[in-house]
Amino acid sequence: MEVESRKWSTGGARAACVLAALWVVVAGAETKPAVAPQAKPPFSAELVRQRARELAGRRYQAPESKLPPDYARLSYDQYRDIRYRNDQARWRDAGLPFQAQFFHPGFLYTSPVTVHEVDGGRVETVRFSPELFDYGALVKAPAPAQLDGFAGFRLTHPLNRPDHFDEVVSFLGASYFRSLGRGNVYGLSARGLAIDTALPEGEEFPSFREFWLEKPAPGADRAVVHALLDSPSVTGAYRFVIIPGERTVVEVEAALYTRKAVKRLGVAPLTSMYLFGENDRGTQDDFRPEVHDSDGLVIWMKSGEHLWRPLQNPARLSVSSFHVEGLRAFGLLQRDQAFSSYEDLEARYDKRPSVWVEPMGDWGRGAVQLVEIPTPQEVHDNIVAFWVPETPVGPGAELRLGWRLSWGSTPPERPTVGLTTATRIAAGSTAGARRFVLEFSRGGAEGAGPVEAVVTTSKGQVLRPIAQRNDVTGGWRATFELVPEAGAPAELRCFLRRGSETLTETWSYLWTP
Repeated sequence: MEVESRKWSTGGARAACVLAALWVVVAGAETKPAVAPQAKPPFSAELVRQRARELAGRRYQAPESKLPPDYARLSYDQYRDIRYRNDQARWRDAGLPFQAQFFHPGFLYTSPVTVHEVDGGRVETVRFSPELFDYGALVKAPAPAQLDGFAGFRLTHPLNRPDHFDEVVSFLGASYFRSLGRGNVYGLSARGLAIDTALPEGEEFPSFREFWLEKPAPGADRAVVHALLDSPSVTGAYRFVIIPGERTVVEVEAALYTRKAVKRLGVAPLTSMYLFGENDRGTQDDFRPEVHDSDGLVIWMKSGEHLWRPLQNPARLSVSSFHVEGLRAFGLLQRDQAFSSYEDLEARYDKRPSVWVEPMGDWGRGAVQLVEIPTPQEVHDNIVAFWVPETPVGPGAELRLGWRLSWGSTPPERPTVGLTTATRIAAGSTAGARRFVLEFSRGGAEGAGPVEAVVTTSKGQVLRPIAQRNDVTGGWRATFELVPEAGAPAELRCFLRRGSETLTETWSYLWTP
């Protein structure tokens, strides 16, 4: 696997909010003489693909927001004062295992999307009504027919106990969505697609314009959602299968159609937050030891190599590319789940989920890219990871891709090698050197013989690499010093081996002056 790292000055790119809907199903009105109500139109996943294909053949039209000014200018506190009424949840009265609730348009979400229900293969549009919401003291309810569409939706299910419907997935804003495993609280998000992330000309943010929610059958263990995506460069038809559990699984099937060439197509993008941690505290003056939704990027190759990249909050925007020929999985993980590592009773970073991405089918050659953006606050998502195909995507292209997202506290598979559990950096014994202390869990077969820390660097010199048993954790500790080359970043790698046996995953780190 070849690793390429680059740096640029931070560019300004702001996420677009949810785009306007394209298609509204209008019910037939009664006239005199009376006529039979118009039949609900049929639905299939192929119809969504056909709409996306036709849309890609037309010139892009940005959504035109018709939201009244009072709602387009809602403050954060005002928007939070609008709550969906639990007794109005879709499918609640039917006693089904899933329920749907909807987000009110306004605040950042000024271009409402259209949401449909699919029942028995037929489509009915879910109409906005103020009666679906409770309006607090900070905001007034809209007049009837003043608003149309929703900002997004969430699905609930008895995830943590059988007598309570917990939120398991939500779709809100652009193409963002997020989910939870059992016992988790919300942390990182996924997106439908990333386009030209971290390029100098600026990022393009596709949006889901329309959703179709399949009404679940009694006793169903999964929910199905379809979505239409649009942007200046790409349209797409998506199918999501949401399977709640200890690890909630979201299976994604995407059919993408390009209007024009895309320089950097980001497939299965994940977005997270990293402010500071044990390896990168910066100048933070905070009582909490660490603050992050995720602490590392993991990449698992089909060859068996397992790589761990601790996250950082860099001084300048940083992009790292990990070239792989056979990708088994990648993800942003929150490996450290000890409350003592965060000491935050409100944010509960120890309960944030990890997300694994597994390709469904062969994605071919490409690279996993990691984007790290400097941020001074924990309210900003500054970490992005996605897969980029090696072959550039031109105009008029059609791509069919699938992937599986696993959200939870533990990964769906665990490698047999030891995993990196901590990265700590301090001053070295040599002038200008930096000392690295790495902790690994136990891995490999028990055996006799010396264990070696194999350390390499792209720049500078590595001194005194040592591996020793950590009797407290039962794992291994590796230490070494880096004498950097003046002014040059260094790509570092380390793993432990005994003879010809590899005992741990490969730790990868970009050290910058």
